[in-house]
Amino acid sequence: MSGVSKTFFGREVIYSPEKEITRDNVVKVLKEVLPTHWNNSGEIDYLYNYYRGNQPILRRTKKIRPEINNRIVENHAQEIVEFKKTYVFGEPVQYVRRGETVGENKIPDLNDYMLLADKALKDQELAEWFNIAGTSYRMVLPTEKGSDVPFEIDTLDPRNTFVVYNNGFGKKPIMGVTCVKTPEDDILYVIYTPTKYFEVKKDVIVNEKAHALGYIPIIEYPANSSRIGSFEVVLPLLDSINNLVSNRMDGIEQFIQSFMKFINCDIDEATFEALKELGALKVKGQQGLPADVDMVSQELDQTQTQITKDDLYRTILIICGMPDRHHNTRSTSDTGAAVYYRDGWTAAEARGKQTELIFKSSEKQFLRLVLRILKLQKGLDINLTDIDIKFTRNKTDNLLVKTQGLQNMLEAGVHPKIAVTVCGLFSDPEQVYQDSEEYFNKWKQAEPSMTPGNNKPDPKEGDAL
Repeated sequence: MSGVSKTFFGREVIYSPEKEITRDNVVKVLKEVLPTHWNNSGEIDYLYNYYRGNQPILRRTKKIRPEINNRIVENHAQEIVEFKKTYVFGEPVQYVRRGETVGENKIPDLNDYMLLADKALKDQELAEWFNIAGTSYRMVLPTEKGSDVPFEIDTLDPRNTFVVYNNGFGKKPIMGVTCVKTPEDDILYVIYTPTKYFEVKKDVIVNEKAHALGYIPIIEYPANSSRIGSFEVVLPLLDSINNLVSNRMDGIEQFIQSFMKFINCDIDEATFEALKELGALKVKGQQGLPADVDMVSQELDQTQTQITKDDLYRTILIICGMPDRHHNTRSTSDTGAAVYYRDGWTAAEARGKQTELIFKSSEKQFLRLVLRILKLQKGLDINLTDIDIKFTRNKTDNLLVKTQGLQNMLEAGVHPKIAVTVCGLFSDPEQVYQDSEEYFNKWKQAEPSMTPGNNKPDPKEGDAL
């Protein structure tokens, strides 16, 4: 890393015109795509080091008074990544049944296997990587028979991993690659296709096997379509804050360690040392040349500096879609909803939902492979169409307003399934409705005096909801 601030524009997606990877073209395609991968890898390495605190300010130099050169890192990149990661993945991703399931519900068994495989931790590792680098990679392979969990999940380093896509319709993945350094310091490229496993070293295939997975076990989880990390777009602003804070500390030290100015008097080294020890000095001027000793100092305007820093920080929060938890115009009369909208939590929620949609697309590829392994090794037959992927976040904000809204809708004759979905209280409204259907029926059959909206006609059997 140099001492100059850098700007990136996301990772480049790796494409190939090939529709299928075989023994005949695997080395050729690998050689064609490696330059793009290593370019991406270099940018990811810079962003990863930046996230860890290795930022350009640490290599700052000063030409004037170089002995006072503070290098202070305010690591807001780490703050952004941790907020994004914990806001969406603070609670484990859950699989729930989609719609009304006929027969035995096997989804809890799937969740049990995910719990044993530490998938919640792996999801957080994925989220950390794609918020840093703009993309991340997960690998899943079957374990040996007799294991508690028939599959193993690993989060791969995106600096050493990539997926190649066909550039035709659908942009389907055609091979996944991860790089391993050998004891001889050579690079071994481990390559998976839907049916084949290759090992390539020095442009030569050194190992080849067939596998029965039916899918590429390396799955890419991008942060967005441009593969831009969460703090990548504000790198210049982050560097500006570091520079500003460092200069502020320089200004304070330079004010304290100001130079002494001697006018019309000569001071030898012994006299100057006595001045530093005693803190006082007697000087004698001449007629027409009055002697004087003063400090050469100019204090930095801390108020204006703080205003500039606050403006930079708020701009970063707005661009990154993060809430402003240091807002200075709060009022004790504000309602929860007012604070939620004013302080940027709506923007955070919108970005969180966008992350969920992109994550679900890759998660379906992961589930296809996991379900195949479960069926082959454990006889657990679950269709992907039976599974819905749910993210759990705090639903208790404005709890009184939401519960009153739910009650009002029920009393107005709105179908319970619609009311449970609209009120915003539950992460999985379908499951809540199914579990509560018996109680809803009892509530509808209660006396009209106890149920204000019960005088409205019930929907006829077979009517659309």
